[in-house]
Amino acid sequence: MALEFNDGNFKQEALDTDKLVLVDFWAQWCGPCKMIAPIIDELHSEYDGKAVIGKLDIDKNPEVSMKYAIRSIPTILFIKNGEVVHKQVGATTKAKLAEKIEEYA
Repeated sequence: MALEFNDGNFKQEALDTDKLVLVDFWAQWCGPCKMIAPIIDELHSEYDGKAVIGKLDIDKNPEVSMKYAIRSIPTILFIKNGEVVHKQVGATTKAKLAEKIEEYA
């Protein structure tokens, strides 16, 4: 199960680490978000220790969602050393996400 980011733990878990962080911005009512949820969980298991991979529910965490101007979901941000290094808007494949993890991790 992927890490659950929220407004309270986001700085510590996503910004204050030297590892690559993948954040899946999602919502309960979003169909494409549900489609990629198992992929996010698989990547979390496969890259444990190499990258921090988790999800952030935009309805429950408006502060972080507004900070990163999330307007469409799913949006996946790749963060390295506190900076966004890549942004993926919309559902995508596991292979494409893994490729980006390998590129930036």
